[in-house]
Amino acid sequence: MISSQLLRPRALRPGDLVVIAALSGPLPAAYEGNVEQTRVVLERMGFRVRRSPLLQVGRRRWWSAATPAEIAAELNGLLRDPEVRAIVASDGGQTVFGYLDLIDVESVRADPKPILGYSDISLLHLVLHARTGLAGFHADMAVPGFGGHWPAAPAARRAELEQLYARVLTGTEPIGPLPASPSWECWRPGRVEGPLIGGLINRIALVQATPFAVPPERFDGAVLFWEEMGGQASYVWTYLQVLRHSGILDRIAGMVVGVPREITGLDAPGALAEIVLDVLGDRDIPVLGNVEIGHAGPNLPMPLGVRAALDAGRRTLSLLEPAVR
Repeated sequence: MISSQLLRPRALRPGDLVVIAALSGPLPAAYEGNVEQTRVVLERMGFRVRRSPLLQVGRRRWWSAATPAEIAAELNGLLRDPEVRAIVASDGGQTVFGYLDLIDVESVRADPKPILGYSDISLLHLVLHARTGLAGFHADMAVPGFGGHWPAAPAARRAELEQLYARVLTGTEPIGPLPASPSWECWRPGRVEGPLIGGLINRIALVQATPFAVPPERFDGAVLFWEEMGGQASYVWTYLQVLRHSGILDRIAGMVVGVPREITGLDAPGALAEIVLDVLGDRDIPVLGNVEIGHAGPNLPMPLGVRAALDAGRRTLSLLEPAVR
């Protein structure tokens, strides 16, 4: 069943329980400190924090924290547990495709909760948004996120982000302008408003080849945000071409592109902008580039389905609605 209505989670309150969960990749010993640092950040926001049982150092099956069935069972348990009020992914990885058919979507509809994460977790956001309308949070997670990128950021930026995340998770008023940085670039000017949708670009493209595809009309008038890590520049070009052939680029109103990370072939200044504009052709949509959404971190939270205002010429991005209720 596909939902066209936005499903906002209940706003978090002081003392609510947030669980850090292994939703995809394993936890290497080197990243144990990241999980503990995430606990510190979330507790400073006023929440209780615990770890899911699968989040154990050294536990793994191939490239995953456990089998897809085990991860799905744990996720479903968290979704059904009324005490759990939010779920933060420990890391991304390569596993979510393995359990899309095992998720208890009825529990999401019955008790929607904020789920935070990016990379492979963006696939979870896309599918749950398509099937239930859930406003999933393309946002930082434990590794590196809260536990790695945040401690490395300037103190003022950390404080700014901590206040922003607390407002997004607990506030029922529109957030307004997201805090910009000097890296933001106008690749094509213009101002539009529309619901946010996006994630890791390879997941956006690949999920469309499955029964869990996002309905094309969900992109109508949307602000598409995406990012990518690893691989080659030609891969990004190919994923964008998939979005063109599928008609998605003809439906969206605007585009926000994350800071690329570790992509071969993007060494020259302006290379990614050139690729994006080449594929867009004469589509007159505003494009804001080099925004902190994804692997370059620390991340700005991007709640799927929430209306946003994009003014690429002024290099601003604002959330016009609350992400929680």
